Amino acid sequence: MVLFAVFGIFLTFGPALYYEISFKILQVRGVRYVVASTASILPTPASNAADATPTSVPAESAGIDNFAQVLSGSKEQVLVPKDTEFSIIIPKIGASAKVFPNIDPSDSKQFLPVLKQGVAHAKGTVFPGLTGNIYLFAHSTDNFWDVGRYNAVFYLLKDLSPGDEIVIFFQNKRYNYIMKESKIVNPSDVSYIVNAQKQEKQVLILQTCWPPGTTWQRLVVFAEPK
Repeated sequence: MVLFAVFGIFLTFGPALYYEISFKILQVRGVRYVVASTASILPTPASNAADATPTSVPAESAGIDNFAQVLSGSKEQVLVPKDTEFSIIIPKIGASAKVFPNIDPSDSKQFLPVLKQGVAHAKGTVFPGLTGNIYLFAHSTDNFWDVGRYNAVFYLLKDLSPGDEIVIFFQNKRYNYIMKESKIVNPSDVSYIVNAQKQEKQVLILQTCWPPGTTWQRLVVFAEPK
């Protein structure tokens, strides 16, 4: 029973601890993330859509993706959006992930498979450029032993501070946001989704599980257009 308990704790908190330790080491080393030049990653405008061709895209950087790179990788990492149709990049924490639109946050059969691949956009909330709440969520699970199977892109949201940059690519256009504040809320609080289209300004909301590796509560980060 003791071994089982220890194993369960490792599976639950292991991924979070890995990202936490890696992040601290990268900070000490002075590693800096930058977003790839917009001109180099968006399609070239053309008068005839059939003639439009993408410009050369720089080699994609997933940032630091193993512990060897944490200790000795380049001190400047270029982050490229996974898909300019809908992606999120958070330079401070080296996060870059594809966003899947119109995912029902109340249907685990729909959102759990998506969260293994990236970030989900909550169905019923608005899209970048529109007035209202843009609600994106990641890192969730049905059982504690499944935590490591889910995309960990939002594990480090807690390390964001007011003024940090968040970049969204949507329909081949870049949207820049600045983090304003964060809150801990109960899992039952869906007000930011239900009232998403009733707001008077555009707000980007990022949500993940809290504490990392659990589903007890939710950490919600708020950002506004830069």
